[in-house]
Amino acid sequence: YRGPYKTIPTKVPGLHLNEMHVKLAKITNEICLIRSVTHPGGISNHFDAMHNLLSGQFEKRVQQGVPDDSPYIGSVVAKHLPSKRNLVSNVWLIKCVGRPVFCAPNISTGGYLGSPYAPVFVGSSDNHPAMPDFKAPLIYETTDPSRLDDRRGLLGQIDPDRLNDPGVKDWQRLREMAFDGMTRKEGREAFELNREPTGIRELYGMNPLGQNLLLARRMVEAGVRFVTVNGWTGQAPHDKKGPPSSSWDMHGGNMGMGNAFGNGSYGMGFCLPRLDQGLFGLFTDLKSRGLMDDTLVVVMGEFGRTPKVLTQQPPGRQHWPQCFSAILAGCGIRGGAVYGKSDKVGAAPESNPVHPQDIHATVLHAMGIPLDPATENSGVARPLTSGKPLYDLFG
Repeated sequence: YRGPYKTIPTKVPGLHLNEMHVKLAKITNEICLIRSVTHPGGISNHFDAMHNLLSGQFEKRVQQGVPDDSPYIGSVVAKHLPSKRNLVSNVWLIKCVGRPVFCAPNISTGGYLGSPYAPVFVGSSDNHPAMPDFKAPLIYETTDPSRLDDRRGLLGQIDPDRLNDPGVKDWQRLREMAFDGMTRKEGREAFELNREPTGIRELYGMNPLGQNLLLARRMVEAGVRFVTVNGWTGQAPHDKKGPPSSSWDMHGGNMGMGNAFGNGSYGMGFCLPRLDQGLFGLFTDLKSRGLMDDTLVVVMGEFGRTPKVLTQQPPGRQHWPQCFSAILAGCGIRGGAVYGKSDKVGAAPESNPVHPQDIHATVLHAMGIPLDPATENSGVARPLTSGKPLYDLFG
């Protein structure tokens, strides 16, 4: 069952982590570790597991573009807590829909809340903030102010009788955010990582994951309400296998991904140190800036991996929705806490099982969003989540 790694003690007595997490082990007093997340029904399909986690619902995934699809959590936050600075409220770093990347297609929609609440995708495997020539989205680029005014005037000539239509109102809000993003200095400067001291950039790690986490911090400071960071750690120079936005689907040799414990793009030896440094940098930086009390950080995937290492060579692990872990920190979450317990091999929860939908509800609760039903564009009220907040995590 056990892989080649040992465990190391952490700042919290009795709590041990993988030996690759040497930096995270120093700050476990700042985080809460959940050890008993489990998918009801044993969902082991990437897309359906993502859908249930991000929508907070117990339902099958529907096709992209269907207007009555459940919105994902970033869209719910954008609806209920729009940016006070009129910038976009829901951002995803990096783009992870469409070929050749591997994410649930529904991520690109706002579900029944409408397209204005869909995420804005920033960056790609070919254009990310660890690259010296990273280019920010066009929505934030400057243009001739007089041309912007002319466009705004033309777009303002909408039939007054249609101004109260919900779809038109949503479109108007999106239009205003676009104009504001193109003209506000804060919006443009959030993407300029060269404004950061070299020491801060290196604190996060000069790789796609580390620099996206730093960019996320800058976007939160600029007024963006919800930022999702794809866990891609980059590709090892000697190993270009697999989709260029995925790091953790470590099946091993039976899917051509190499040794799950090696130093390739799908190897723990390559990915874990980058995750360790990125999270250490994020938590350390947020705390030094006084942002932890008002910022919630959630670190997790859509499911775990099989407790038993596959016997094929090179080794790997398959999908395992029955038991996996998550980290929550900030926004009133108790640091140094461990919630739930798995059996001795990590195959199933032994106490306090947590559904992904419960984490969804906990995020909404932490952000002060009432769990009352949300009204879709057709005027129908639907529940925001089917989970229950984990109140014991706060204190």
